[in-house]
Amino acid sequence: MNLLYSNDRQGAFPPSWYAATAHARTPAPQLRGESSADVCVVGGGFTGLSAALHLAERGYSVALIEAHRAGFGASGRNGGQLGTGQRQEQTELEKLVGDDDAMKLWQLAEEAKDLVKDLIAKHKIDCDLKPGIAHATLHASETAHEHAYVEHLHTRYGYRDITALTDTELHAICPSPRYKGGSLDMGAAHLHPLNYALGLARACEKAGVTFYENTHVHHIQEGPKVEVRCDTGRVTADHVILAANGYLGGLNRRVAGRVMPINNFIAATEPLGADAAGVLTRDIAVADSKFVVNYFRLSADNRLLFGGGESYGYRFPDIDKTVRKPMAEIYPHLKDIKFDYTWGGTLAITMRRLPYLARVGTNILSASGYSGHGVGTATHAGKLMADTIAGHSEGFDTMARIPNIPFPGGPALRTPLLTLAMTWYALRDRLGV
Repeated sequence: MNLLYSNDRQGAFPPSWYAATAHARTPAPQLRGESSADVCVVGGGFTGLSAALHLAERGYSVALIEAHRAGFGASGRNGGQLGTGQRQEQTELEKLVGDDDAMKLWQLAEEAKDLVKDLIAKHKIDCDLKPGIAHATLHASETAHEHAYVEHLHTRYGYRDITALTDTELHAICPSPRYKGGSLDMGAAHLHPLNYALGLARACEKAGVTFYENTHVHHIQEGPKVEVRCDTGRVTADHVILAANGYLGGLNRRVAGRVMPINNFIAATEPLGADAAGVLTRDIAVADSKFVVNYFRLSADNRLLFGGGESYGYRFPDIDKTVRKPMAEIYPHLKDIKFDYTWGGTLAITMRRLPYLARVGTNILSASGYSGHGVGTATHAGKLMADTIAGHSEGFDTMARIPNIPFPGGPALRTPLLTLAMTWYALRDRLGV
């Protein structure tokens, strides 16, 4: 069974609110026969689109292959949150990689946010970019930790766009009695992820990237010239970039041992009208402190877009039930509200919840495993790989030094072992420990 086709129709976006409000783009043709390029990019999400765009702007000939449509995967389905920092807090990174690399990783993360904002401005991408993400805590101990972390960002990293929030201050923005405080980061942002991806795709086409959509890559043959073999043809290239994230499948075993696909789910309610103020009083996004994070915001037409719940394996569960349960815990008054759209998607995680960037062949680069922090990180990873091919690998090398360890049991046993571990974390969330 292949995740590319387990829950979706070939070449069709899932029936999400994002797809219903997307700025339509004409699909590119399918690969037929043989082609060649300086660089072949496998995957048409944020990573691949950014890599292709930056390479084409440097003068490389680029072929981008996507099994479905540009923006089809996690890039066009996620919560749309452009977060600050890496997926792990800086205090954890300081312990893991030392102060020097932790500072470099912070600076790269700031570059990632700036890159997304700059690409949107440069290419005039209409994707509802808005500032502000609140981190909401569920317990007093978490609030104390969050406030200490805000102070750490102020003093060590000079980051002043984030402020600590008491329970009263948070409730003035997010009136849910479930939360006990948190922080507000106005340097972070949120956007319409599918329209952002489609805007990047249009920018790639203008820059001269050759697109092949509805084209399934089934094998990569390494060598001085890499052969990317597809069901309907092949592309020969000097360099290959693997940018398929949770949909990479078995194309590279080294990546598969360290990067695992998981499924996440979102629902869009019917329009709330004046009742939207009972959900959020400001046009910001929220992510909370549960291990399996709840994340939400209001859409441009005043729907609650609420993400919550995970599954492991190929088939999606009952999405309505999966999302409604955590949503009702946060907003009990919405427990019976109508969902106009529900959808799922496959992202990818690593053991340490940090991205995995690596040279996986003499002339093959890979970036994946963004662990729910991909809007900025994936876009930036694409640029870092483009820079590396052009001979400037400093940023890529810093990310590649993150000590990402393989999942126990490798690709064969990672899913059952992770399912067992996540059962424990879900219990911990429920018990509040």
